[in-house]
Amino acid sequence: MNTFSSGLVIPQSTVYLLDDEPQVVEILRQAVELSGLKPLCFTQANQFFEQVSTFEQTSILVLDLNMPEMDGIEVMRRLSSMDTSPALILMSGHDTSVLHSAEKLGHAHNLEIIASLSKPISLDKFQQIIEQKTPNFKPHKKVETTSIDDDINSNELQKAIKNHNMVLHYQPQIDIKSGELVGVEALVRWLHPQHGIISPDRFITMAEQSGVIGELTHWVIEQAVEQGQKWQSRGLDIPVSVNISAVDITSLTLPEHVAKLLENKKLDPTLLTLEVTEGTLMGELVTSLDTLTRLRLKGLGLSIDDFGTGYSSLSQLHRVPFTELKIDQSFVSNMTEDEEARAIVRTCIILGHELNMRIVAEGVETAEQLELLRQMNCDIAQGYFISRPIPGDQITNKYQ
Repeated sequence: MNTFSSGLVIPQSTVYLLDDEPQVVEILRQAVELSGLKPLCFTQANQFFEQVSTFEQTSILVLDLNMPEMDGIEVMRRLSSMDTSPALILMSGHDTSVLHSAEKLGHAHNLEIIASLSKPISLDKFQQIIEQKTPNFKPHKKVETTSIDDDINSNELQKAIKNHNMVLHYQPQIDIKSGELVGVEALVRWLHPQHGIISPDRFITMAEQSGVIGELTHWVIEQAVEQGQKWQSRGLDIPVSVNISAVDITSLTLPEHVAKLLENKKLDPTLLTLEVTEGTLMGELVTSLDTLTRLRLKGLGLSIDDFGTGYSSLSQLHRVPFTELKIDQSFVSNMTEDEEARAIVRTCIILGHELNMRIVAEGVETAEQLELLRQMNCDIAQGYFISRPIPGDQITNKYQ
């Protein structure tokens, strides 16, 4: 048995959860409990070491490598100097090379590394790992293996929005010439109690069809603006882009809602850009044009997303006051091998510049793609070669 400094007795088969994102900790806590084990949750490494000084043989520490103040590498170094240490499950939102290096370092410290997981993690895989490590575990209840799409519904989604069981990660955008950070795109994830972190492509259509997309969009914009204010308080003016749907751009109240939010948070409207895809403009054009024009009048940026994949590109570029054009990643990913894709990318850049728009290339995954975009005079690059989507505080630590 283990004892906290406060005198609390810790049972065997304890799973310690150490991650600076409270929402992630909560999802993992529920997964641990579903496996019949005892979770103990921490969002700060210092707090963890203040309360825990020894470990049972069956204990596990789920450790996020990317944390402020004391990161996961420092945590492993400190664990290596203790008389006892838990088995470790490492997690990171960085590329797999970082995880592999951390795993090798853990072995060098004579720590037991039982798994390394890239974020967003699979909750089923996580449960399997902790259950296999723990002998004779007795699950309280077992989650049946079903398709995520079959097992989630709009009522759950609405409840998740209301209870803030959603989280935003931010994908950096860099100036191609200087390499400096010039913005981020806010990407929402659903922290589901059974399925873990669910990407937006699995639930956005459901949100639109069930009528909760407006509520979700408002939540995302509010969280993005709040994060923008936090960055501003740290001396960082980081523009944030947020995706909005076809339903959103037909809402005549959206401009006032966003303007009031920015005013209350004292955030410059030029630091917020709303992204719409070509397909979203195919519906009620008059209402959409009304909403989008008023958003521009209030100082916000407007981006046409996934450019080149719709059917009305040129007419919409002419009618809507866009400030930014985002080239679809399908063209960017193929342009080094496909001459036609390369020609489309080059043409988009020239066209956008002629219309006084900045150009963002999405889905940049290689140095060769980035160099080709630089030669084509593209302005901004976004993609896994630059960075995965990461939490807001990691943006602060990385670029401050």
